[in-house]
Amino acid sequence: MTGTGASGAKSAVEWLVSVAPDPDACRWEWERNPHGVALLPAGRRWDVLILPAELGYPTLDVLTRLVDRPGPVLADFGDARMGFFVPPGTATRWLGTGVRGAGAGTWIVVPYPGRVTGGVRWLVAPDGAGTLTDASLLELAMHEAAAQIGRAGGGS
Repeated sequence: MTGTGASGAKSAVEWLVSVAPDPDACRWEWERNPHGVALLPAGRRWDVLILPAELGYPTLDVLTRLVDRPGPVLADFGDARMGFFVPPGTATRWLGTGVRGAGAGTWIVVPYPGRVTGGVRWLVAPDGAGTLTDASLLELAMHEAAAQIGRAGGGS
């Protein structure tokens, strides 16, 4: 799920750095940071909805059954949280218990596409074409995942 070809990784890099205040500095950070990550501003080309992993992984499973390829998805250090890339403006409109939004005025830690890092990593790498997960579809997948979790836990 994480793979992108060499040209896909290059276009993914270009798509990601297009939001950076200084794209060259972003590339430099990816090369020199021992964790292989850079900070990028949310709210320009994407927002990120952050779910606890207990809900995020089942949501990603449902989502991948609904669409051929969801938008980018990150897992954080220790797999406690997952970030789903959604259209800009979603974070300001989102209402959901336990779901945090990163939109305009926030920054996210982003690993270089196609490289393994010691912490945050891509579960679904950007495709370079700007594919994002539709927020309504993500919400549907979250509801289905929550229902599955509830059934597995005996409905309590």
